[in-house]
Amino acid sequence: MCRLFALTSRDPVSPMLAIDALNVMKEGHDGSGVGLFLSGLGGPFEELKECPILSGIFSEAGLQRVYEYMAEKGLRAKYSAMFKPDTEPPAGTPRRGNYASMAYKIPAEWDSLSKEEIGRKLVRMRLDLRAMGEEKGDIMVFSFWPDTIMIKEVGDPLAIGEYLQLGREELHARHILAQGRQNTNYAINLYACHPFFIEGVSTMTNGENTAFVPIKEYLQSRGVTGYEGYQSDSEVFTHIAHYATKKLGLDISAYKHVITPMNDEEMADHEDREFLSSLKKACRKLVIDGPNCIIGCLEDGSMFMVHDRKKLRPGVVGGNPELGMYAFSSEICGLNAAIPVRDKSKDFQPMHLDTAIVRPDCREVLQCSQKDPLRLQH
Repeated sequence: MCRLFALTSRDPVSPMLAIDALNVMKEGHDGSGVGLFLSGLGGPFEELKECPILSGIFSEAGLQRVYEYMAEKGLRAKYSAMFKPDTEPPAGTPRRGNYASMAYKIPAEWDSLSKEEIGRKLVRMRLDLRAMGEEKGDIMVFSFWPDTIMIKEVGDPLAIGEYLQLGREELHARHILAQGRQNTNYAINLYACHPFFIEGVSTMTNGENTAFVPIKEYLQSRGVTGYEGYQSDSEVFTHIAHYATKKLGLDISAYKHVITPMNDEEMADHEDREFLSSLKKACRKLVIDGPNCIIGCLEDGSMFMVHDRKKLRPGVVGGNPELGMYAFSSEICGLNAAIPVRDKSKDFQPMHLDTAIVRPDCREVLQCSQKDPLRLQH
């Protein structure tokens, strides 16, 4: 079993708040790993919002190969957050090299490129570096995108948090996704560890995806750079969110119309019935089969939670607008640990037609139903 915890805040906060919440939910996960997605960065990265950040784990030889690759591509390092532990790793955690997040200034010749073209280049470079690392085992890359850091490791989340000193100010962020559990359906592989990420979109999942193969095959047929290299059946949920918002132009409140479309009876009196019927047919191979709880974050900092019809992996959302902080949690005890002072009567547990959204202003939980009229993209 997994446990999920996400935190969105108007001000940067320590990732250890999320790690501590996972620790409170420890009875619900096996303590075999942790993955973190951080955006809305504070500290030294806050002044480098336009610089893509390369996040991963590198040996000394791997770092040298990264430096040479980046220089060849015309990218220059602006700031590096490098951490090499000098203590013994926790039980079950391999000793590795440098845990690094390196911000790069893009070359002047990219100035004429569109945002979409730059995005494809960054994704392609991440995939190139991943392939280089898989060849020699000296490079692991989890993200290469502006205002984004990803950290993944095998071991107990709290022990890893202390070992990697994740409370460092350079890692403080406004939007944090954290999952406690290494992938155990397949061989241990950090690329299979949640959260997953592509072009500003990140998600993590508690559950299983029995429709993985047809979904994967459909995504791979779309000709989108980055829809490849799947090590986990849950990674496709990230790519569907990317496809729905960035390729189909839908608001995240319409994500569920793609992954869990309403049946004909539910759709019969919907004012957007014709469009939804067409969308259901066009995206029929992206329909998921659960049970799943999905928590994600978009490039603008909006955070969301959805469930499928089976709803056997419940989650809850709550927070305090005066503090400017909301959390998404697998269990109420995780939410209580992170934000004890809040109006608990406003906590929201999405049902199978619902999407819970908190925008980056952290003022409220937006409760969207598939029965509602479609929104234009936020």
